Parts: sequence; structure tokens; C-alpha cells
Amino acid sequence: MGKPGTDHLADRLQQWREQGLRLIAGVDEVGRGPLAGPVVAAAVILPEGFDATGITDSKKLSASRREALSARLLREAQVGIAYVPAPEIDRLNIHGATLLAMARAIAALPQPPEAVLVDGKFVPGGLDCPGLAVIGGDARVVAIGAASIVAKVARDRLMAAASRHYPGYAFAGHAGYPTKAHRAALAERGLCPLHRLSYGPCRDLA
Repeated sequence: MGKPGTDHLADRLQQWREQGLRLIAGVDEVGRGPLAGPVVAAAVILPEGFDATGITDSKKLSASRREALSARLLREAQVGIAYVPAPEIDRLNIHGATLLAMARAIAALPQPPEAVLVDGKFVPGGLDCPGLAVIGGDARVVAIGAASIVAKVARDRLMAAASRHYPGYAFAGHAGYPTKAHRAALAERGLCPLHRLSYGPCRDLA
């Protein structure tokens, strides 16, 4: 699906409103690029009148700001979070794993959404509601930005915990991304169970 322009997005939202759809979830993922750890997706339905001050693409926010906003979203919004671990990423490929994580996050919402807005080019298949992919949606759609924040905080916390289980890889610092420090740890220590064996640097060591 191509990038919907601002007018197209507005038209679709207006169409959904005219159809009486009110529970619209924003969906985003984090963790496509790391060599280790899961891909994590979140789906968020914001309540009517939600104060969206500060909600934007999670990459534009400091860690402390993301933490504070995620905590508020978990208190005030409907949130679903899902994880697809490395073995499933290796089996499905990262594209398939990302779509699966999104579908699982949508299914994990406390209340089924009536429509979904998904960051990127693709909407997961098999949904029971209409969906629209929005390129750059985490900066364009508040609910998608909210999902990006929740997903980022959830994954960062998981990778910080992984640092304690697998010391020496410094997962808390790089979250599994292919930094110089991570590559050096791989060369010295080899693979751990969190590594994605289908990714080049890990595949070469498997």
C-alpha cells in the first residue's frame, strides 16, 4: 500500500467516523534492526479527550520522557503489547514477524478495535476490522505515536533484563542493535539464545 497523503488519511478517518467507528487503535513496532531480542509491537486506543501533549515518534523523545509517557498511557488508554522472539523471527523473517507482532498486539487489546491505523506500509492480515497503513504514522497520528512509545519502553526494559541474564553483551546499552560494542561481544563470546540466527553477523557464527 502506498503512502496515504494527509488528505487521504483525513478522508479515511472521516469515513470511519461517519460509519460510527470510535475505537480506533494506533499500532507500531520496534526492533526490526537488532541482532538480538524480540520484535515488539503495541496497539493503543486513546480515550476521548486524551491530553496528547508530548506524544510523538518515540525516537524523538528522551528515555525518561518515554518512560513517563508510557506509564501514563498504560494508566489511561487501552493498550495491547506483543513480543515475537528471535526463533520466530528466524522462522518467519523479520517482515512476517513484525506483522505477527502487530496482529498479536491488536488481539491483546482489552477491547477489540473497530479500526486500526498502522505505522508503515503494511496492515496485518486477518483482522476483524478495517485498517490503514500510514508511512511515518508515528509522527503523524497520535495513537500510532503512543504505540511507538509503549513498544519502545517495553522492549528497552526487556533488553535491560536480558543484560542481567546474559552479562557481557551489554544489551542494556545497545538493546541488541549491531553497535561496535555488540559486534565485539559477539566476536569474543559467540551467540546467546537471544540472537537472531538469520541475521548476517549471527548467521556467520552459527
